[in-house]
Parts: sequence; structure tokens; C-alpha cells
Amino acid sequence: MIQISEENNHAALSEATYYILLSLLTPQHGYGIMQFVKKLSNDRVTLAPGTLYGAIKALLDKGWIELNDTDSLKRKKIYLITKIGYQVIEAEISRLKELYQNGIEITGGKDK
Repeated sequence: MIQISEENNHAALSEATYYILLSLLTPQHGYGIMQFVKKLSNDRVTLAPGTLYGAIKALLDKGWIELNDTDSLKRKKIYLITKIGYQVIEAEISRLKELYQNGIEITGGKDK
């Protein structure tokens, strides 16, 4: 079991959650999130609608994202990352940097 320190009180984010939070630094609707993630990951990550909307519900419940607006003409909900969500993504980026640096150091690899 991984023990998380008090200043970093969330577990590691799933790749899908990480990309969803990044995508919501700019207000997006569901389809926009899916397209952003696919493009950012060079087509490696494709979010299925069920995965995306399940994650959105969980992120809303945690207060990491919020409903920003609804385009009533197109019936699309627009989401945006919250201050707490931004802190979570910053903590995750720091965690990933540490993992990367430790890997480079231990393997004797080069930073590319």
C-alpha cells in the first residue's frame, strides 16, 4: 500500500483523469475533452464516452471540476477545472517529475 504524505493527500491519478484535468484548463464539453486527450496523447489514449462521463461525475463529486456553462442551443455541458483541481494537477506533475528523475538517476539514463 502506498502511503501519501499530508501535503500530497491524493493517490496517483489515472492517465485518463490526468488528461481530463489538463484538458479542462480551458472550458470544454465532453466531445472537446475526448478530442483534446486523443490529440495530446498522439492518438494513444482514446476516452470512450462511458469512461469520460464516469470520470466527469467523479471529478465533479470531488470538487476538482465544475459545470461552467450549458450551451442550451446545442445541449452541451461545459466543464472547467477548479482551484482544488488545479492544485491536484500541479501535485501530480511534481510526483511524475520525481518518478522520472529517480528513474534517470537509478538507470544512469540520460534526460532526453
